Amino acid sequence: MPTFRRQTRLLSPPRAVRVTSYRAPGKKVAILPTVAKTPPPSLMPAAPSAPAQVENHAIALTLPVPPSVNHQYATVNGRRLLSAAGRAYKAQVGQVVWLKLAQCPHRTALVAGLQSEWLALSIRFYFTSGLRRDVDGGLKIAQDALCEGLGLNDNRIVETHLYKHIDKDNPRIEVHLAPASAS
Repeated sequence: MPTFRRQTRLLSPPRAVRVTSYRAPGKKVAILPTVAKTPPPSLMPAAPSAPAQVENHAIALTLPVPPSVNHQYATVNGRRLLSAAGRAYKAQVGQVVWLKLAQCPHRTALVAGLQSEWLALSIRFYFTSGLRRDVDGGLKIAQDALCEGLGLNDNRIVETHLYKHIDKDNPRIEVHLAPASAS
């Protein structure tokens, strides 16, 4: 039985490159210029600079909109893992939480109160369009990031309120974490 071999694509012939230098002939200069390395751009937009409200028993923060569910997780070798965008979002929320706690004069009492009581979480999502996103897609990562930043176990949250709004100019989420009402 004859074997057929597929022809490989012919490569174009090498082309001569002309290098022209306008420097004085006595100076030796490296041909390749050195390029300063710039850090890679952040995966997440900067958090809005709205003042956080911190009380003795509750905390309210304005955070960036979390990545969509399709961008939160990646499948690697058959396992679902938090993606780079998800990790960047959690790190950014953690930084915002710690920054706001550092500015709070009664942070130890606040964190102790949040760690010892059942909690209610209220999240207001402000999206650019009402058609693109569901509120439940951003709940898990926002809740995990907030609880991780505060050092809380998210099983302390027994009450959740989600609201969806449209703000084309300033997409964000407004988070309010307080002790749950005794009902």
